[in-house]
Amino acid sequence: MYVCGLVIPVPAEHLEAYRRWAENGAAFFKEYGCIEIVESWEDFVPEGKQTDFRRAVAAQAGEKIVFSWQIWPDKAFFEAAEARMHEDPRMDSAGDPPFDARRLILGCFEPIVTMGRG
Repeated sequence: MYVCGLVIPVPAEHLEAYRRWAENGAAFFKEYGCIEIVESWEDFVPEGKQTDFRRAVAAQAGEKIVFSWQIWPDKAFFEAAEARMHEDPRMDSAGDPPFDARRLILGCFEPIVTMGRG
């Protein structure tokens, strides 16, 4: 298992546009072997004393935080799929995302402990 995670600031009024963008992206990633994608819209994002999700992405007034992750079979599979996806012309025709992509945080991780889902 290999996990790619994102934290994204999205203008609150773009919820439905984000949902459509994410649904299209999920279908595309599934074609390339992504096992699972979860897109989560801010419900409770507390302000931290030193840092927090909002500060991490320089969220502005009126923006909500999206916490998203993708599950891939393993790192090598993900890297091969990513290379193929970047060759797919649909990758460039997906349209502009409904958020400022310069402020999103992306990280990929090797799990060290898992619980649930087998």
